[in-house]
Amino acid sequence: MSECLYQGSFNPIHNAHIEAAKYAREYFGFEKIVFIPAFRPPHKSIKDFDSENAMHRLNMVQLAIEDYPYFDVSAIEYLRNEPSYTYDTIVQIYDIIKPKDKISFIIGTDAFLKIESWYKSDKLKTLLNFILFVREHNFDETPFKRLQNLGYNYQLMKMPFIDISSSEIRERIRQNQDIYDIVPVKAADYIKQNNVYKI
Repeated sequence: MSECLYQGSFNPIHNAHIEAAKYAREYFGFEKIVFIPAFRPPHKSIKDFDSENAMHRLNMVQLAIEDYPYFDVSAIEYLRNEPSYTYDTIVQIYDIIKPKDKISFIIGTDAFLKIESWYKSDKLKTLLNFILFVREHNFDETPFKRLQNLGYNYQLMKMPFIDISSSEIRERIRQNQDIYDIVPVKAADYIKQNNVYKI
């Protein structure tokens, strides 16, 4: 089966995440998009880490995608219960599914520009084909060509830029503003029912 991985904090998952996954599936012909919520992003220190938030993020992704039969969610990082280094996750997935070709991996252009700073990035680039979705206005592909020349293989999704950020959503929630226009309904309901992100 042709699968593509979509790892991220999803804090919370929002409509731009869903649209990027739908576009990647349709444009590249993947049979399945597998969402992988990070358990503890590496940039988060132990004192700043909230295990309850990790559980909420996993639950929200499960709810947000359950009406899409071609989406799935993996708790692989949640179950590992340690900092979520992408390299470790991908190596574990290779051991499980033993793919014949490189695994495809959705990533925003903003994160991809920082890929050289990731843990074991030189090894990671040999394992993945990166599927990029644009995360900024007035996109310029020039800096990405340098990464391509360094061996980071990527393909660009030519979908329109959707200006939604998880930080914006969290701020809306703290100000008791509506989020149903930018968050999948079931995830928004979950946030409301569980008082997620309320101070």
